[in-house]
Amino acid sequence: MSLESGLYIVSTPIGNLEDITLRALSVLKEVDLIACEDTRRTGMLLAHYQIKNRLISYHEYNKLKRTPEILELLRQGKRVALVSDAGTPGISDPGFYLIRAAIEHNYKVISIPGASAILAGIVIAGLPSDRFAFEGFLPKREGRKKKKLEDLKYEQRTMIFYDSPNRVKKTLNDMLNIFTDRRIVLVRELTKKFEETIRGKISEVLEILEKRELKGEIVLIVEGYAGGI
Repeated sequence: MSLESGLYIVSTPIGNLEDITLRALSVLKEVDLIACEDTRRTGMLLAHYQIKNRLISYHEYNKLKRTPEILELLRQGKRVALVSDAGTPGISDPGFYLIRAAIEHNYKVISIPGASAILAGIVIAGLPSDRFAFEGFLPKREGRKKKKLEDLKYEQRTMIFYDSPNRVKKTLNDMLNIFTDRRIVLVRELTKKFEETIRGKISEVLEILEKRELKGEIVLIVEGYAGGI
């Protein structure tokens, strides 16, 4: 496989290390540089597949400094892979900033598709998936969070959110108050050993969570509004 110059957006596993494509492995071997959120985490993935390549960090706190450096490499005709900690870069991570900059400078951007928590979650939810709205993480500030949920109250498409274990109970209580009691699916630790799916009305899921503490990454799939406005 001979790679042309450009920025390669490489999807990596969201948990299970076997969830990576042969094409992704080939690209990670052949590029001149891999830009990743956490060099230790990506280093573990590369070590698992016996890939040796140069890594540099690219994350929210150094993207302003790193982006010009990577653009210069692309100008020189280099091949750069962009990976996130897990899943597909550019989705709720700083990769979007670099991708946009590469496009603005007319460098080729190539997608190497693979694992995505969004798709992995919605296909097992059992809620309508022909149309859906991905909302990512809700704002951390309580006022902005409730305002965002109010804006989504009459969204008819299935909605997908990311959340953290320490916030999810509060999020579900806010959804119960604003959305009323509709169907929801909570998925945590997708593709990992302790993967779990909890289905039910928001109140039912909350009742389950009151008796336990959750760990790991969480995806919430929420039924869209079905009534008349």
